[in-house]
Amino acid sequence: MPTFTHGSVSIAVDEDGFMETPEVWNQDVAAALATTEGVTDLGDEHWKLVNYLRNYYLQYGVAPMIRKLCKETGFDLKKVYELFPSGPAKGACKVAGLPKPTGCV
Repeated sequence: MPTFTHGSVSIAVDEDGFMETPEVWNQDVAAALATTEGVTDLGDEHWKLVNYLRNYYLQYGVAPMIRKLCKETGFDLKKVYELFPSGPAKGACKVAGLPKPTGCV
């Protein structure tokens, strides 16, 4: 299993760079994973999206559908892509420490 290392963060990831053990996620891990998605500084809007994804996943065991994500955060899809250029599934879910989504987020 591959390992992702950035600064003091070292975690096991799958072949797509998603965490193998989401329970070890923390803000340092999120910031490190964000660099793989071209996001070098996580601002308040990034954290709002990441925390929503994380909390939804912890409650329901899956990533939310994109429509729900946009409705609950108040961000339209364009804004989500501005925050995470690789999108809600690949970028935001990865940074939030979720497993790779199997369907359309």
